[in-house]
Amino acid sequence: MTFEHFSQLVDGMFPTDGSERYENLDVRELSPLVTAYVGDAYYHLFVRTKLLAYEQKAVRVLNEYSAKLVSANMQAQAYRAIEEQLTEEERGIFRRGRNVHSHAPRRSTSVADYHASTGFEAILGNLYLTRRFERLQEVAQLAFMASVDIIKAK
Repeated sequence: MTFEHFSQLVDGMFPTDGSERYENLDVRELSPLVTAYVGDAYYHLFVRTKLLAYEQKAVRVLNEYSAKLVSANMQAQAYRAIEEQLTEEERGIFRRGRNVHSHAPRRSTSVADYHASTGFEAILGNLYLTRRFERLQEVAQLAFMASVDIIKAK
């Protein structure tokens, strides 16, 4: 992307505070990668906040555990653990997110787990963008507790 293209995007995105564009957003028309982008941000903050119940001083420890809990591998495992507790709509959102064409990064996770984590994040992003905050909190809590149980079992 050139600087000129970037400048045009910025000018188009931020002519005002953006709230009017967000208010009229039809989440069903968004790419699952966009909802996963939002879900990823939400889950990172959720996990970091939850970890404060266990540790308030050692930032290195907080960072280490939050990185483990939000990893693609752990999100995929957590999704599989909570799948039965999700609605059919949420499972459909997961499938769309999992199946969207994207490139898995070359890291320590499998392509399947990377795509599953994208599907999980798409669920969270969809719930956030449709303002179903109570259900969003429930799903994130289920996944967090499943992840904690998985870590304890190792």
